[in-house]
Amino acid sequence: MASLMPNLLYSRCLETPGRASFMEMQNCSCTGPCAWKGPAFGTSFRIYKRKGGIMSMIAAFYGGKSILITGATGFLGKVLMEKLFRTSPDLKVIYILVRPKAGQTLQQRVFQILNSKLFEKVKEVCPNVHEKIRAIYADLSQNDFAISKEDMQELLSCTNIIFHCAATVRFDDTLRHAVQLNVTATRQLLLMASQMPKLEAFIHISTAYSNCNLKHIDEVIYPCPVEPKKIIDSLEWLDDAIIEEIAPKLIRDWPNIYTYTKALGEMVVQQESRNLNIAIIRPSIVGATWQEPFPGWVDNINGPNGLIIAAGKGFLRALKATPKAVADLIPVDTVVNLMLAVGWYTAVHRPKSTLVYHSTSGNLNPCNWHKMGVQVLATFEKIPLERAFRRPYANFTSNNFTSQYWNAVSHRAPAIIYDCYLRLTGRKPRMTKVMNQILRTASMLEYFINRSWEWSTYNTEMLMSELSPEDQRVFNFDVRQLNWLEYIENYVLGVKKYLLKEDMAGIPEAKQHLKRLRNIHYLFNTALFLIVWRLLIARSQMARNVWFFIVSFCYKFLSYFRASSTLKV
Repeated sequence: MASLMPNLLYSRCLETPGRASFMEMQNCSCTGPCAWKGPAFGTSFRIYKRKGGIMSMIAAFYGGKSILITGATGFLGKVLMEKLFRTSPDLKVIYILVRPKAGQTLQQRVFQILNSKLFEKVKEVCPNVHEKIRAIYADLSQNDFAISKEDMQELLSCTNIIFHCAATVRFDDTLRHAVQLNVTATRQLLLMASQMPKLEAFIHISTAYSNCNLKHIDEVIYPCPVEPKKIIDSLEWLDDAIIEEIAPKLIRDWPNIYTYTKALGEMVVQQESRNLNIAIIRPSIVGATWQEPFPGWVDNINGPNGLIIAAGKGFLRALKATPKAVADLIPVDTVVNLMLAVGWYTAVHRPKSTLVYHSTSGNLNPCNWHKMGVQVLATFEKIPLERAFRRPYANFTSNNFTSQYWNAVSHRAPAIIYDCYLRLTGRKPRMTKVMNQILRTASMLEYFINRSWEWSTYNTEMLMSELSPEDQRVFNFDVRQLNWLEYIENYVLGVKKYLLKEDMAGIPEAKQHLKRLRNIHYLFNTALFLIVWRLLIARSQMARNVWFFIVSFCYKFLSYFRASSTLKV
């Protein structure tokens, strides 16, 4: 904040003649947002005041801005839009690049987004929010994104800030498709940005795992073994069979296509930045909201969300994971707050080089997988999911043999038995297919839940120190304040309410269902034990001797207990 003071000393309120100091700006008598003009922001900007005259510089910065967001229909993009509208309701417009779904127009997709619970608070502070979203048809897999000339001209002439969130996050995607969306599209967007005369900042969203082949990761851009341009050019003439054959050799010690192409994307940002004001943000595993607009909001099954559902429904009961490995989860609203703070800082301070910001929790407020798993199960005891397949349970093991054993006994065997039951009752078997998909997803996550990384956060902490107390409150990205037990409980509750759309009034019935499953489990295990034991007695003299010894011992114990009770009477 102190670094902005000299530029603000000669700003003035457009409603008041003369020049004003920084303190006078805070105590301006205007009601609601007031417009200010000064050299710090070029033309004009708006100040948002709370009671006591305190203002948010970041919220003020986005007032009157035209903002382009890619990936706006995704989880991160929706939360970003919500925060922008709620804190800077007088922003000019948000452009979103949208590819229409079958049977839905662009406007229908926008209304579908705005009608979700996420935007309820926004509609109170910005009733005309739908008028401030400009949906533009675009396909990031096409040249020039297939944007019309009229729309392209509007974007080039009006855009002030770009948040590039769009990406394919599939771990098992093809190399061609992942390079197109995560690398080529980034290069194309940078080319567009270089033609925008009013552009003030370009914020690229990467991932903290873009360099997960390293143990310690600094806030720098690491080079890849092969230049991105060479890969892009090669994919234009190679056929799919050859590409899939060379893919493992290209990604080397990266665990999957996603992390490798995100690393390539960062190189493209560095090489194609030209004279743009660019910053890169690397979030780790993005989870449900922590505080804003309310705790626990989530709308997709990516990452830990799918595992939480699989565990809550009783499908996934064992996982190959290192219990003490750090679960580097970061709330989505924390990431969004950092994005908006970085956008402001990059535009106002104009750093000489591209700064990288890590949005991670492991180095500042670590939580391991065992602690997280215990809290998830404890929450399911209080608020179970409806129609569970089995009672929730989780067993972590880092041993390959033990993992294979649990997969066979606790996952595949029950699925096969249930499918047999479905066949006998004239229904289509489906559980084996579902279980195989769950185990396949879990296996793709094994790399990340069996390792811990060290991410430096010097730039992130520097940015935090630059914010005023009010901006630190409104745009809080200090993960040290996060209470993990409370967050995980709200996370599980959010999965139930917002993702699965389950009614909280159904909790008593869900608990009764779990009790029935527990009784069935006990009966099944007892019956299985008796059957196995009976087979052993029929075939083994030693088993018969053990059985007769146990029966004789129990009979003598009961006789002694009965005799003792008679003597006492």
